[in-house]
Amino acid sequence: MKKILIIQGHPGKDSLCASLARSYFEEAKKAGYEVKLLELIDLKFDLSLYGGYKSKQEFEPDLVLAQKSILEAEHLVFIFPNWWGMMPALLKGFIDRTFLPGFAFKYREKSPLPEKLLKNKTARIIITMDSPSWYYKWFRNAPGLNALKKGTLEFSGISPVKSTLLGPVRKAPKERIESFIKTARILGSKGE
Repeated sequence: MKKILIIQGHPGKDSLCASLARSYFEEAKKAGYEVKLLELIDLKFDLSLYGGYKSKQEFEPDLVLAQKSILEAEHLVFIFPNWWGMMPALLKGFIDRTFLPGFAFKYREKSPLPEKLLKNKTARIIITMDSPSWYYKWFRNAPGLNALKKGTLEFSGISPVKSTLLGPVRKAPKERIESFIKTARILGSKGE
């Protein structure tokens, strides 16, 4: 049975991202997958990584559990809105605090390239946005998607990393919002 971890990075519990996460979760559960949902807004942790990697920062219990869930999962699903081309600070802080050296990657003595510690996992990134997805991808070069996909997940050994871009959300008719939720349900039912 495939183990899936959904990481919902929108700080609003009543947001479209939260609805997408719950829809994915429900369908994955129905399909027989072992699935967990992390609503980052519910976790208690400091968003800032004080001192970078040079000093050790106290690790909150919620982050200990989050790292354990990441290690146990075979497939990670990140759901968040595009804000200023990137992810919300909540998700960025979570990544800074959890995807650390010794957990996600390990520096090597005689190589500029790190050892990737999160191999044998796949991921899906679902991003909502106010602009059309083609505009974000082709004219803005998808900065938030590339940062998470290439700069974090693939850097840590997670592959393949697939993406789903949903937009425009702003002023979207009810039918379009329902189609976005249907997309999340379909992905959940397939464990993708």
